[in-house]
Amino acid sequence: MALAMQSISEIYAQDGFVFPVDAVSEAEARAIRADLEAAEEEMEDDPEKLGLVRSYPDRLLPSFDRLTRNQNLIDAVTPILGTDLMVWSSGLFIKEANTTHIVTWHQDLTYWGLDEAEEVTAWVALSPSNIASGCMRFVPGSHANQLVPHVDTFDKNNLLSRGQEVAVEVNDGEGVNVLLKTGQASLHHGHLIHSSGPNGTDDRRIGVAIRYIRPSMKQRSGDRSLVGLVSGEDMHGNFKISGAPSGWLTDEDFELCRQDSVIKRRVLYEGAEIVKGQRY
Repeated sequence: MALAMQSISEIYAQDGFVFPVDAVSEAEARAIRADLEAAEEEMEDDPEKLGLVRSYPDRLLPSFDRLTRNQNLIDAVTPILGTDLMVWSSGLFIKEANTTHIVTWHQDLTYWGLDEAEEVTAWVALSPSNIASGCMRFVPGSHANQLVPHVDTFDKNNLLSRGQEVAVEVNDGEGVNVLLKTGQASLHHGHLIHSSGPNGTDDRRIGVAIRYIRPSMKQRSGDRSLVGLVSGEDMHGNFKISGAPSGWLTDEDFELCRQDSVIKRRVLYEGAEIVKGQRY
């Protein structure tokens, strides 16, 4: 059952998450997935470009840009953040069929270098996300704890940039399974503790993590990282605004992503012994 729009901000404030949100139809989600997989096939012999496609799908593929601007998502995020919305990033979390890749308990905003927590992640399922496929698990109310200490593992089995995990005890039994059908989304706070398990199914588990922020946010480093303005206006000028992709996997758009990946890498791996992990 779809959530009533008027209840989103109340549920989100209490739990730190909301789901399910009906984002796009199953047919539309399948078409977006088909675009991704066509791009993956086209770039399979170019690891650098393939990595950029998975980190910046909304800057390289028109269908993903349209997804970030989808009115159902905008309407769901607006009660929480307001009408002026930017997308800080829109990365893919892909668990291949019958693989052991996981995401450990963590909080998103730990390493993003943003000055505030006015951020909402809309996680859109491009394939079924359930217990068998390794759906996310949320700890209700954990967003109220602010940021807790994390440790880096750089475990190759961990899909996070630094393999980071919280350095505090988490009661796994408190986790809520985030069950999403293809085309549905969840919303979660950047301080919410969450994780996900392995994919034991015969299909890929593909999710798009769209990170919406208020334009008043900024990078603590002073960098103007690349964003998309998807609703309202920017009165602050703290980021470099990119328009829709200029076409399908264009050299111009790849170069924009390369330039931004330098900033993202510096921000995400600040203080780490290793400066290249699973992302960027």
